[in-house]
Amino acid sequence: MDKAFEFDDYCRSHQPPICFIKTEVRGLFGSVFCDFGPEFTVHDIDGEDPHTGIIASITNDNPATVYSVDDERLDFQDGDLVVFSEVQGMTELNDGKPRRIIRSRPYSFCIEEDTSKFGIYAKGGIVTQVKEQSILQFKSLRDSIREPGNFPLSDCLKFDRPPLLHFAFLALDKFRKEFGRFPAVGCGQDAQRIVEFTASFNEATIDYKIEGKLDEKLLRLFASGSRAVLNPMAAIFGGIVGQEVVKACSGKFHPLYQFLYFDSLESLPTHQLDPKDLKPLNSRYDAQISVFGSKLQKKLRDANVFVVGSGALGCEFLKNLALMGVSCSRKGKLTITDDDVIEKSNLSRQFLFRDWNIGQAKSTVAATAASAINSCFHIDALQNRACPETEHVFHDAFWEGLDVVINALDNVNARMYMDMRCLYFQKPLLESGTLGTKCNTQMVIPHLTENYGASRDPPEKQAPMCTVHSFPHNIDHCLTWARSEFEGLLDKTPNEVNSFLSNPTQYAATMKKAGDAQARELLERIRECLEEERCERFDDCITWARLKFEGYFSNRVKQLTFTFPEDAATSTGAPFWSAPKRFPRPLEFSATDVSHVQFIMAASILRAVCFGIDIPDWAKSTSNLIDAISKVYVPEFKPKSGVKIQTDEKANNISSASVDDAVVIEDLLTKLEACTKKLPPGFRMKPIHFEKDDDTNFHMDLIAGLANMRARTYGIQEVDKLKAKFIAGRIIPAIATSTAMATGLVCLELYKVLAGGHPVEDYHNTFANLAIPMLTISEPLPPTVIKHQGMRWTVWDRWSIKGDITVAELLKWLSDKGLSAYSVSYGTSLLYNTMFPRHKDRLGRKIADVAKEVAKVDVPEYRKHLDVVVACEDNKGNDIDIPLISIYFR
Repeated sequence: MDKAFEFDDYCRSHQPPICFIKTEVRGLFGSVFCDFGPEFTVHDIDGEDPHTGIIASITNDNPATVYSVDDERLDFQDGDLVVFSEVQGMTELNDGKPRRIIRSRPYSFCIEEDTSKFGIYAKGGIVTQVKEQSILQFKSLRDSIREPGNFPLSDCLKFDRPPLLHFAFLALDKFRKEFGRFPAVGCGQDAQRIVEFTASFNEATIDYKIEGKLDEKLLRLFASGSRAVLNPMAAIFGGIVGQEVVKACSGKFHPLYQFLYFDSLESLPTHQLDPKDLKPLNSRYDAQISVFGSKLQKKLRDANVFVVGSGALGCEFLKNLALMGVSCSRKGKLTITDDDVIEKSNLSRQFLFRDWNIGQAKSTVAATAASAINSCFHIDALQNRACPETEHVFHDAFWEGLDVVINALDNVNARMYMDMRCLYFQKPLLESGTLGTKCNTQMVIPHLTENYGASRDPPEKQAPMCTVHSFPHNIDHCLTWARSEFEGLLDKTPNEVNSFLSNPTQYAATMKKAGDAQARELLERIRECLEEERCERFDDCITWARLKFEGYFSNRVKQLTFTFPEDAATSTGAPFWSAPKRFPRPLEFSATDVSHVQFIMAASILRAVCFGIDIPDWAKSTSNLIDAISKVYVPEFKPKSGVKIQTDEKANNISSASVDDAVVIEDLLTKLEACTKKLPPGFRMKPIHFEKDDDTNFHMDLIAGLANMRARTYGIQEVDKLKAKFIAGRIIPAIATSTAMATGLVCLELYKVLAGGHPVEDYHNTFANLAIPMLTISEPLPPTVIKHQGMRWTVWDRWSIKGDITVAELLKWLSDKGLSAYSVSYGTSLLYNTMFPRHKDRLGRKIADVAKEVAKVDVPEYRKHLDVVVACEDNKGNDIDIPLISIYFR
């Protein structure tokens, strides 16, 4: 501490002040202290994008009330500053002056402004949050030790813990200063001194004094394990401190102010530890043994673990598990699976990978790197996706041999599948996820907690198809459209062309059978691609790109505004072009506009790739390209009457059905047959699959160009290529700090799972946001209990019946439990239902035989049972949800 005072004093006296961070990990206890100087400016407190809203109306009042459109919920809070733009009528608000929000509601708010003498609101308008700077005044370490202020509270059940740990860390520092060492493991005398020192610090304080008896048991455990630095704790505090370093360097996000204390005593085994079990074994795990004992260390070494995913979370998990000694005996085994390969963008946070690993299998490379960390790591790397199609790989025997499953996934569907499998085989599932600076963990423990699928976040709101196609009002809509057009022009249509050319007869039969508008439009795109839009020279590609520009950003806009003029009204008489719709203006191509020329360059080069055309050196020369573009003939466009444009927000696609679809399809197939005769022998297109990480392939150049030109026609703010890549590439923000913290928190729970015997209150679900910063800890919810006639069960229960029984015997087995079964199903097939008289013939047959006949599937040899879902009711006719029933017929 004396040395820390010295460093902090120097940092504060320096001009400008140097940010100072002090952190310690002592066994299952940790602390962080931040001093960013007398005045530290935070430019962006939370790092979130500024909230925006689309205005529907504004009152002439004091204070004025602003209303948003019905389907756009506002995210503003009282006290936020906002600016207005594009307001028509009440143009005084467009002055760029920030205005304070009061009385915020989901679809309205008031502003501290008297608009009674302003112009009357007509239409339009965007309101945007203004991020405010914040100046924080930090106290020195010396002053903060005496007056620590308010401690961040992470666990509501430990509201009195931070002050005690504040004094405990001071007591440990005093012990080390007096004795020149840490307290000995399991030494009662040393622990007693820590208790006494802590009490003396507590007595010496006034404002922060802990009343009553100190928790001596906690202090003795603190003393005993204080010399140990545990990997999960190091990962957690490394993540926290790493993010604080970023804040100190950038001024982005709110720094920790100023102390944080954390402990995980619940990770200790539930039984009293024998001091003999804590003695060192002269191994790399001695620090861990000094806290948990050698018996738990053996359980870690012998554990059979399944890690699903080998990306950012997976790499961190493997590093942690290797350092903890998990699955490091011949009896233990860790299986990791991931069907993905390493990409360049992974390298910022997936630290087991290097440049030369790009293109290689993630799981294999990660396993090799983890084995280099611990040569005893018994790890098996697979490249299979965990899904129903790979259940022959991850079969019953595999699952039954597992001790725990750790998810390291990045999508909900895969998580739901793993949750279902863990439920079925009653295996603990340790779940986690990250999103930028945020992370969360969820413990799914058999019979103690609810499962992952018991509660789900609401699905993200998707923009209606008609909005994306014709009425965008933000850049996300433009980029969604751009990505869709890219894939349609350069990937999907060329693939369909190749499918048609590979087997024209079969393809024609498929289209005739479909006979709908989508089949018609697909054939039309193939015909266009092989006829008027077919390219044989690079000049043809330039012509195609120039005409696409005209079609997208001029002709379509002219047709849309012809069909719906600026003064158009809806059937109710309301203005058609009212918020959130934005009235578009056609673009006129200009060779002096760099963005126009760059669009043509990217589009023509990618079109040439699709047709296998050599790209000349001059194609990337702006002056030569402009010369070639000037030679392209662009026909005059005249809008047509009667054109149908989709305006229904509930429509799933923009295809317009026709009573003559079958006739049109037949005509298109005839034309395509004629087209194929003009093609060179063996002609095939080269589909382009979108790749966001190659900055030289022109993919993002085209998508950014498409999106920004579209945004320009609708008066929407354009974005740079990096922002476009982030949105169109659907990049989930992932950083090393939150990843490290999430995996550290999960590994603290792993100690509990492998030790066994922990009650549900010992397990922790967590949510953290390192930007604010915030850490909340909660107890997992228990599973819902269903009761019936003295029986009780949860989603974790599975009923088993031994023997190759009949349908009637199953119904009798349930009847004896007071349950009347009326339906029995296997998978998606109905085996028996009381509604169907013919099903009575199945009552005397074996369930396994009925399942094989009706479901038309063979039960694999490795599976000795089949699972049936039975719908039951009680004697009052009330439906009762019963567990899955496994019938062991082999």
